[in-house]
Amino acid sequence: MTQTTEAAAVQQPPKPTRARVHRAWFVAAVTFVTIIGAAAFRSVPGLLIDPLHQEFDWSRGTIGAAVSVNLALYGLTAPFAAALMDRFGIRRVVAVALTVIAAGSWLTVWMTAAWQLMLCWGLLVGLGSGSMALAFAATVTNRWFTERRGLVSGILTAASASGQLIFLPLLSWIIDRYDWRPAAVTVALAALAVVPFVWLLLHDHPADVGQKPYGATAFVPKPPPVPGAARRAVTVLLSAVRTGPFWLLAGTFAICGASTNGLIQTHFIPAAHDAHMPVQAAASLLAVIGVFDVIGTIASGWFTDRFEPRRLLAVYYALRGVSLMFLPLLLGPTVHPPMIFFIVFYGLDWVATVPPTLALCREQYGEDSAIVFGWVLASHQVGAAAVAFLGGVARDTFGTYDVMWYASGALCAAAALMALVIRRRAVGTAVTG
Repeated sequence: MTQTTEAAAVQQPPKPTRARVHRAWFVAAVTFVTIIGAAAFRSVPGLLIDPLHQEFDWSRGTIGAAVSVNLALYGLTAPFAAALMDRFGIRRVVAVALTVIAAGSWLTVWMTAAWQLMLCWGLLVGLGSGSMALAFAATVTNRWFTERRGLVSGILTAASASGQLIFLPLLSWIIDRYDWRPAAVTVALAALAVVPFVWLLLHDHPADVGQKPYGATAFVPKPPPVPGAARRAVTVLLSAVRTGPFWLLAGTFAICGASTNGLIQTHFIPAAHDAHMPVQAAASLLAVIGVFDVIGTIASGWFTDRFEPRRLLAVYYALRGVSLMFLPLLLGPTVHPPMIFFIVFYGLDWVATVPPTLALCREQYGEDSAIVFGWVLASHQVGAAAVAFLGGVARDTFGTYDVMWYASGALCAAAALMALVIRRRAVGTAVTG
């Protein structure tokens, strides 16, 4: 009798405690704060180009190469990180990633050669940031929510922009008043400060606290750890590359990365400085992009729950391309109304592409969508890495960034067309192994 009772207790999920607010929203809030704390490192590359060029006499192409390594690893690590979260849990992977970011940023204080910049900022910070990239947000959204996924993915995506809003003015002020080294230490401390919140408050799965995912009608047991994280990531990729939608999603997202992280985030401040705009003013404009990025991304998540994501992507990329074509005419020594309009417009569009892209990954690839999105994100960062490097080379070669603005605008037009031809069809769940 006792054994039967114990067996029944094992089979039945624990009764959830009643709460006015579902715990999924608290997990989303912790995830939001975590991404904000880690966003400090996303704010630094554009601020470091001129100080490192002046102190070490490194070319902008060399510095851009280190940034490109960082951006590429940020993307290439993401799909493996999603699989590692399935194997070891979200909390462990994110806590280790934040620690690696802190170590890489801290060690840059003592660097004297370009290869050390590649190692610290390129390799360590790239690996750490990639381990908690947007695949982190996708994993949390997929596990904790069955409703409002578009809205939640928009909010979590906006967290990076919120961090940029907080850290860009602060770091630019530190660099202007003191040096770039205190800014690097600030990045390290910001990453470390978030680790306790992650370890204590970030639950891996609703079943851990005896609750259903938000919007679910039935209790969802926690799946067992999935062994072979690296093998699974590669297996999912090999399955996805045999489908047309993967290449279209990867291509559009590569252009997204090229026109945001690679171009604007890395080269806007030095380009504005070339036009005799003060660095702090340029950094403030980039931070304002972060303000409207939050609004635009959350709105995009809301739209994604209600409208066709392919059409949303086409509109986003087309508008972005048009705005980039006008940017060379707007750069100058002062901040004037047309430049403010560009900043607001570009901010609303910055990562508005993420919620519809996530929705299309879920539609096409089901349970493997977080890992597939990790590979799509890898293409985003490869595109960003290419333009981060080519932008520096273009500036060294032509003495201006104009060719990069026009080329990126043309690429965005191509991305709009690619988004429209993604077919609405169901693809079988990727084979895992």
